[in-house]
Amino acid sequence: MDDLVRIFDTTLRDGEQSPGFSMTPAEKLELARQLEALRVDVIEAGFPISSPGDLEAVRTVAREVREAVIAGLARANPKDVEAAVEALQPAARPRVHVFIATSPIHMEHKLRMTPDEVVAAAEAAVRQARQFTDDVEFSAEDASRSEVEFLCRIFDVAIRAGATTINVPDTVGYTTPPEYAALILTLRERIPAADKVTWSVHCHNDLGLAVANSMAAVAAGARQIECTINGIGERAGNASLEEIVMALRTRRDVFGVRTNIDTTKLYRTSRLLTAITGIAVQPNKAVVGENAFAHEAGIHQHGVLVNRATYEIMRPEDIGLPTNRLVLGKHSGRHAFRKALEDHGVHLDDAALARTFARFKALADRKKQVAIEDILALVDEEVRAAPQRFQLKAFQVSTGTGSPPAATVTLQSESGETTEAATGDGPVDALCVAVNRLTGVQAQLMDYAIRAVTGGTDALGEVTVRVREGETVAVGRFSSTDVLEASVRAYLDAINRLLVARDRGRSGEAAAHRGAAAWA
Repeated sequence: MDDLVRIFDTTLRDGEQSPGFSMTPAEKLELARQLEALRVDVIEAGFPISSPGDLEAVRTVAREVREAVIAGLARANPKDVEAAVEALQPAARPRVHVFIATSPIHMEHKLRMTPDEVVAAAEAAVRQARQFTDDVEFSAEDASRSEVEFLCRIFDVAIRAGATTINVPDTVGYTTPPEYAALILTLRERIPAADKVTWSVHCHNDLGLAVANSMAAVAAGARQIECTINGIGERAGNASLEEIVMALRTRRDVFGVRTNIDTTKLYRTSRLLTAITGIAVQPNKAVVGENAFAHEAGIHQHGVLVNRATYEIMRPEDIGLPTNRLVLGKHSGRHAFRKALEDHGVHLDDAALARTFARFKALADRKKQVAIEDILALVDEEVRAAPQRFQLKAFQVSTGTGSPPAATVTLQSESGETTEAATGDGPVDALCVAVNRLTGVQAQLMDYAIRAVTGGTDALGEVTVRVREGETVAVGRFSSTDVLEASVRAYLDAINRLLVARDRGRSGEAAAHRGAAAWA
């Protein structure tokens, strides 16, 4: 058997459609480029029929990302397949991913279709997709609760119609590793052309078994795993890409397979997703959590100091986690700064390097030692910088016992400098109220999170906020040794992103009106 396990990333589709993880087309493209750098084999860019915005996002990713296969999801009906084909037109390597539910409960209560009708719909959709591309994937939704005889029948039909990848999803996270492995083995043994296709699995984490089930499927012959960065996805999420990849790498003695993933980019990819969505992973998250390579117990610390392998089954460097604690200071030059970035896989153009270096120097004046983690936090902000409709010029906060917190904020815009004072329930609230008044945006602060990038009382504080105006949600982020400065700048970053989204919406409405007028 082929020893390559293909990694199918569905962060932009299954992950993005879960509550709190929606992304703009620009953010989808940003993450897609990082996934390409990570060397995933397939990027499922979205569900084109779901909205015009998602169709356009899939089209943009298909146009810009050239190395990975780009997949678009489609239900087994003509309109869905047409939308996927339209979105994937620019792709260098397109894949249409067709699915239909096959469990009795889904067919009866959701689809209201007979098994014969479901088989006919699947066959027609696969044949339609094959007219556009030779790369067609067919998924039997809720396969783990489907009857084996029916799965054999519909998969056989799909393969005969031209499907080249067959996916057996555990859609509701119901199965267990022994059951799942037995199902994969049975399907591969009983379907005549099973050896002509790639067998894929897509596991959800409702019982906390998504990764374990995926591993069991690999042992049973599956050679594609569908997963997401940080394990995000519907309900309890999907199988976690970083956990799967490192499990296959670390225990190759058991599984005997490999992936194409550049594991040194796992940590940065995880951080990028949290920066885009504003939702961090829990500290004890496997592989990429804050505590994944931390040791506090004395026995563990002693063991690691003698030999890291005593308590570390993976090397932090293998996932791109900086462990050498390279320290730069205010006397460090631009060349050392550039070298530190390049050593950690970061390559900035001259303009971006100059801006980041200036922020590094300002930070070094306020902090005795600057660790590589601090620098990478500054780089993340530079890469994700939003158009600055408003820029912070100055702020002042007063707070204390017996008096309401008050803030004065001065912003710069095209119309000049303006200043506003406000009070609030706390200093951060007062800053947000003042910014709202200055920008004219009535935003609601949904989430506020702060974390210390490194240790010590002079640690760089990284603030992430999520704000909402109407139906639009934006994430802002900023790092500073002054947590109030980080807070107001992160909030202003989110406001600037809201304004960009507002203008984009107006442009879309204007285009729609022009189109309607032309039609009339």
